Order: sequence, then structure tokens, then C-alpha cells
Amino acid sequence: MTDTSLLRCTWPGATDAQYIAYHDDEWGVPEYDSRALWEKLVLDGFQAGLAWITILRKRDAFRAAFDGFDPEKVALYGPEDRARLMADAGIVRSNAKIDAAISGAKIFLEMRDRGEDFSEFLWAFVGDKPIVNHWDATSQVPVKSPEAEAMSKALKKKGFKFVGPVIVYAFMQATGMVNDHLAGCFRHGPVQRIGR
Repeated sequence: MTDTSLLRCTWPGATDAQYIAYHDDEWGVPEYDSRALWEKLVLDGFQAGLAWITILRKRDAFRAAFDGFDPEKVALYGPEDRARLMADAGIVRSNAKIDAAISGAKIFLEMRDRGEDFSEFLWAFVGDKPIVNHWDATSQVPVKSPEAEAMSKALKKKGFKFVGPVIVYAFMQATGMVNDHLAGCFRHGPVQRIGR
């Protein structure tokens, strides 16, 4: 049950328990696992043009459809897998986004095989520690940052798709590279203490 007495960021609203739980338990928590970061980047790419709650509600279906976002498996997807995914009403069906996920898995593995850790690559854009902001209102929170623009450019150079600076900034917020919980939110302090 959601504690309505807690002060939290305004974006999840006050009525959707799944959205509130995502805010309270996941959003802004620093993530260092390369596979988990890749999954989140793929999901943020699928979000393009949609609200995050749409993806959140479909996240379990996405995980089932994409073999738990195992890059080794997704990288091997062929025409039959693409057709299966396009027929799956549980996910967002977009040829371009599905193709981006498959090619992204291949790039992820190429990086790994060259000895380039995906997590280290991403976290380097914030100096290996979360950027902590102290916004008082949602209207003050930017939609992108210089770090997001640099990460976006680097990801595009590697061949990743659906990684524009706005998508990348949302990814950075969600994975704790940026702490954009409002200063008065009960999660701002605890999230700040989680970073390594």
C-alpha cells in the first residue's frame, strides 16, 4: 500500500500504484549492471513518442518477448523473431524500434568483446558518480543536459538508435546517473547515498 503522507515528486501522480512504486523503489537508484543498463536503454527507446507509464505497464511483456533482455539471445534474432515481436500485442510494435533493439544487442556484445564495459562507458559521462540536482519544482527539471548530449552523440557513433539527448537524459535520471528527485521528495536523500 502506498504511503500518501510522504512528499514525493509530482510526476507519478497520486493514484497509479505501479507508477508510484516505480518512483519510490527504482527511479533514480544508481544502476551499474551492464545488462540492466542496456535493458533500460532499450525500453527508453521504445518509449520514444509515448509516456513512460505505457512502457512500465508493458515491461513484463517486453521482458518475456525479448528473452529477459539477454543480449546474447536478442543479437541472434532473425526474421521469425521480428515477425513474432510485431505480432505481440503485449509490447510496443514498431519495426524501427525492434530493429534498434536487435542491432543494439549486437553493438553491446561487440563492445564487450573488445573489452569495453557498457556500464563503465556510460558512467564515464558523469565522472563515475551521480550528478545530484536540487530542484524545488518539476518545472525546473531539464529535459536534457550537456552530459546527455555527449552520451547521445557517443551512443549514436557506436550505432545505437533511439538515443537522442532527451531519451538519454530520461535514461540517466532513471538509472541514477542524475538524481532529479525534487529536493523535497522523500527519495532525494536516500538515493543520493546509494551511489558508489
